Amino acid sequence: MVGITAKRRIWGWFFFDWASQPYNTLLLTFIFGPYFASQFTDGARAQEVWGWGIGAASLTIAVLAPILGAIADRSGGRMAFIWVFSVMYVVGAWGLWYSAPATFDPVTILVFFGIGLIGMEFATIFTNSLLPELGTKEEIGRISGSGWAFGYVGGVISLVLMLTLFAENATGRTLIGISPILGLDAAAREGTRAVGPFTAIWYAVFMIPFFLWVREPKKPGAVPIGRAVRVALPELRDTLRGLPRNPSLFAFLGASMFYRDALNGIYAFGGLYATKVLEWSVVQMGVFGILAAVTGAIFTWVGGKADSRFGPKPVIVVCVLVLIIVVISIVMVTRHAVFGIAVTPDSKLPDITFYVLGGLIGAVGGTIQSASRTMLVRQADPAKITESFGLYALSGKATSFLAPTAIAAVTGLTGSQQLGITPLIALFLIAGVLLVWVKPDGDRADTLWANPSTD
Repeated sequence: MVGITAKRRIWGWFFFDWASQPYNTLLLTFIFGPYFASQFTDGARAQEVWGWGIGAASLTIAVLAPILGAIADRSGGRMAFIWVFSVMYVVGAWGLWYSAPATFDPVTILVFFGIGLIGMEFATIFTNSLLPELGTKEEIGRISGSGWAFGYVGGVISLVLMLTLFAENATGRTLIGISPILGLDAAAREGTRAVGPFTAIWYAVFMIPFFLWVREPKKPGAVPIGRAVRVALPELRDTLRGLPRNPSLFAFLGASMFYRDALNGIYAFGGLYATKVLEWSVVQMGVFGILAAVTGAIFTWVGGKADSRFGPKPVIVVCVLVLIIVVISIVMVTRHAVFGIAVTPDSKLPDITFYVLGGLIGAVGGTIQSASRTMLVRQADPAKITESFGLYALSGKATSFLAPTAIAAVTGLTGSQQLGITPLIALFLIAGVLLVWVKPDGDRADTLWANPSTD
């Protein structure tokens, strides 16, 4: 790390959030998700299929995350894992180009989407585990919030570029009224499908500062990867068995399991909901996404400041309460009624209301995720930080199939997209109850913190 200052290492770490954000912003929520739904004549069926696909990828992440985290802690090889999963991110995102309407195959497309999603999630685990090495206990809340806000800014810029230059509406024009650039065929939806290669290239380019400026400190006692596999698995088993003896960490992992699952459900199905229930176009979804990303960037930065001053727990509790209100509100907004009040088919009130709800989702969604990773750092054993982030991913993915599959099941049973998202309310409520047992600084009296060099 000679010649790389602490400030530059932090900025390099920030660039992962910037580089990876488009998978959530462009693919999962605002561009590709709605495009996927548009290839089905039945909105409920689209929501059901999307749910099973996301659920399968999430289950894979849940099973492997703590195992790989434990191995990385023993071998000290987090950067190597980030390289591998970065390749998966790029391959999976690029593959979405092959979703042309004429040859649309949901299974093939969901396989590509799942590869990229797994790559993104695992890369996030290993980059998050570097957070405690970037600052003191008092600083990491601000660092985490600023990084997440920086990622949202990247999401806004990437979304604006897609909407103005590539993604076409029903008339074959982009948001600024031009045909998709580069000679892309609007009739074959090439402008919208270009979101896959665009996301892959964006990630590859903007990960360069990360790989140039972020270095993994040498880990004392690191062992070769083969031995790490043999040693890590029994240690992971012991860690899992010992979780009940660390009630604060146990409660936090449980709470985050439910509220992050519910939040991911909002991200994964919000676009499909607006596309079919409110009859929104890709461009309208894009405007919605820009609003959510802008509020996300602003409030996540503010939330990081609040995190550093008050600690992450109060920030998380407030966010959960807001998200409960938001989901209840979404259920009560349709093309024909808003909160039970009938409106005419041409009324703009449903659209305006959903835009406001989108702004709230962006504001608290990023804030709660940023505060959650600083909360985990406060709860975890520094010697097993990557394993802990693996457990954090497990807690986020162990039931991550629950939200999409519950939505899929309820949607299938009722035939209603509105009723289909009601399981999210229950997940947020369970999380709120579990947070009662979470101690602001965990069960351990002392935590070892890095003192980054300012060389």
